[in-house]
Amino acid sequence: MSKPAKHRLKHKPTAGKPRRRLSGVAALVLGLAVVAALGLWAWKRQRPNDSPSAGLPAETKASNSPVAEVGSQAGFQKLNGRWRRPDGGYILEIRSVAPDGKMEAGYFNPRPINVAKAAASQEAGSVKVFIELRDLNYPGSTYTLTYDPTNDLLQGDYFQAALKQTFDVFFTRAQP
Repeated sequence: MSKPAKHRLKHKPTAGKPRRRLSGVAALVLGLAVVAALGLWAWKRQRPNDSPSAGLPAETKASNSPVAEVGSQAGFQKLNGRWRRPDGGYILEIRSVAPDGKMEAGYFNPRPINVAKAAASQEAGSVKVFIELRDLNYPGSTYTLTYDPTNDLLQGDYFQAALKQTFDVFFTRAQP
């Protein structure tokens, strides 16, 4: 075999071989992605106590009396639906209210904000709503609202926890 042919055999082109360094970088990127995904999953699973009356002011806790539950169940059904706060377009979605006042609710600005607590109660003939938000930029902000059946409104106070300020607010029923 000629000398140039031997040289070519010893020094084959490496275009077809993967580089070891590139696979190391890919493994590092894949590892970081797995760690980030696990961190996000763990963060999403962390939720404050979901008991609807834990930590609520006494005036917003649902009554335990069977008579109040029967009467309030019919009153609570008026709360179901999407409610819009006209001053900012915030949406409060009340999906269901149990006879004990436990509420399934969502809050959007316009993306979903975690609702840590949601409860309804009946007090002196009025239907009350309490919502606590716990999410980024919502560190325990709360709504304390009363249903106005005459005007079909939810009105009351919004405590903005980050600013430590309370605002008068109202929600109108959003059109489907």
